[in-house]
Amino acid sequence: MSGHSKWSTIKRKKGANDAQRAKIFTKIGREITVCVKESGPDPVSNPRLRDLIQKAKQNNVPNDNIDRVIKKAAGGGDKNSYETVTYEGYGPSGVAVIVETLTDNRNRTAGDVRHYFDKFGGNLGQVGCVSFMFERKGIIVIENEGLDEEKVMNDVMEAGADDFTFGEDAVEIATDPNHFQEVRDVLEGMGYVFASAQIEMVPSTYTTIAEEDLRAKMGRLLESLDDNDDVQEVWHNWENPIEE
Repeated sequence: MSGHSKWSTIKRKKGANDAQRAKIFTKIGREITVCVKESGPDPVSNPRLRDLIQKAKQNNVPNDNIDRVIKKAAGGGDKNSYETVTYEGYGPSGVAVIVETLTDNRNRTAGDVRHYFDKFGGNLGQVGCVSFMFERKGIIVIENEGLDEEKVMNDVMEAGADDFTFGEDAVEIATDPNHFQEVRDVLEGMGYVFASAQIEMVPSTYTTIAEEDLRAKMGRLLESLDDNDDVQEVWHNWENPIEE
C-alpha cells in the first residue's frame, strides 16, 4: 500500500510477520524475474535489479532466496510469463486509487480487483479516470539517523534532484523520472543508503474521509489489494491514512 504516507508504510512492512514477509517476497520475486529477463542478471549493469535486491534485503529476505530467483530467471527456469496491467478507480468518499499489477492471468486479476472495489464501497473505472490526478516522480527515501540538513541539501542539489523534504525520521527526495537513475547513482556514490528508491505516482490533491465506517472500508480495500500476490503497487490520494 503506497501513497501519502510512504515512509509509514515502509516502517510497517519492515516489522511484518513471517507470513507478510513471504507475501512481500512473492511480489518482489516476480519483479526480479521480469527485470532479469528484460535486462540481465548483473546488478552492476542493471540498476533496476540493484534496487530490487536492496528492496528485498530491506524486507529481511535472505540472500540465498534472492540469488535463487535471479539464477532461475537468468537460466530460463521460470516459465511464467507476466504482464503489467494497471487498474484505476475510486474508493469510498471518492478517494482516487491506481492499482499496478504483474500477472500471469489477466482475467483472474481483473476479477479480484473488481471484487475488492465492489465489496468495500468503491468503483472500478476505465484507465485514465484518476491517473490525471497523479504525477510520475522519482522518489528516494533515506532514513534520517543523525543527518545534517545543510549537507543533505547541498548533496541533493548537486545530484540534480528537484526537491527534498527533511523529516525527523527520513529525508524524501523528488526527481524528474527521466533523471531518477542519474540522481540515484550520484547519491549512492556519496555514500547514502536508501530505504526506498523507485518511480512513484504522486497525487496532486488529497481526499479526506470523514465517516468512520468509510475510513474502515477504505482501509480494508487497501489491505485486500495489498494482500493479493498479483498486485505490485497501490497508489492513492487518501489524506493521512495511517492517522485516520
